[in-house]
Amino acid sequence: MIEVQGVSKVFTLTRKEVKESKTEGNLRKVVDDVSFACKPGRVFSLLGPNGAGKTTMLRMIASILQPSSGKIIVGDIDTQISANEARRQMGFLTGSTGLYDRLTAVEVVQYFAELFGVSAVDFKHRSEKLFHMLGMEDFVHKRCGQMSTGMKQKVSIARTMIHEPKVVVFDEPTSGLDVITAESIINLVHDLRKQGKTVIFSSHIMSEVDLLADDLAIIHKGKLLYNGTMEAFKAGMQTPGLTQEFIRIVHSAQQG
Repeated sequence: MIEVQGVSKVFTLTRKEVKESKTEGNLRKVVDDVSFACKPGRVFSLLGPNGAGKTTMLRMIASILQPSSGKIIVGDIDTQISANEARRQMGFLTGSTGLYDRLTAVEVVQYFAELFGVSAVDFKHRSEKLFHMLGMEDFVHKRCGQMSTGMKQKVSIARTMIHEPKVVVFDEPTSGLDVITAESIINLVHDLRKQGKTVIFSSHIMSEVDLLADDLAIIHKGKLLYNGTMEAFKAGMQTPGLTQEFIRIVHSAQQG
C-alpha cells in the first residue's frame, strides 16, 4: 500500500535557473498538494506530459527526495520518519539508473542482493527465475559496458526485484526500449499484480497505461487533474480515444 497525503515539493532555483526560466522569485513548486492511494494487487499509473512532476513524485515515494509538505506512507511506514525501513520494502526503477560498466549482469544483481541481505540460496533461486522471465540467459555474464540499452534496462529491473519488494515503483520503465524488451517489462508488471504486489508506474503513453493500469492519476504542472479507476476514466470519456481524452484533460487545465 502507498498513501500520498497532501504532498507538495518546492525547489530552490539557482540564479542561472531563475534567469533561464524567466520567472519571478527563486522558488518553483513542482508538486502541488497531491493525494492518492495505490493498493496491493492493483497497478496504479501516474500519467502526465514531460515535466508534469511525475518523476519528482516517484522519487519522494522512494524517499530519495523529501516532501516540502504532506506525508507519504509505504505499508505502515512514514517515509520521512523511517526512510531506510521504507526502502527495504520497495524496488525503484528509473531510466537514469547507472550500472557499473566493468561488472557483469549477474555481478550487479548479486551486489544488490547482498545489500538487501538476500541469502546465497535465495539469490540463486530468485536470480534464475528473473533471468528467465526477462530473457537474460544469453548475457548474464556479459559486462554492462558492452550491453545494449534494452539489456541494461533488464539488468536494472532484475536488481530492482531481487529482494522481492512488496512495493514496486517504475519511472517510465519502457521509455526508449525496443518492442520485445518493452513487452517483457509489461509481462513482469502483470506478474507482480498476480503476486499481490503494490505497483506504481509513470508514463506519458496512454496505450501503455491502458494495457496495465487498474487505477490512474493524471498530473500536470504538479497538480492532480484526475484520480480514479481506469474503468471510471473510460466511462467518463468525452472523446473517442484514450489518448484524445488525456490531451483534452490537459488542455482544459491549461486553458483554465
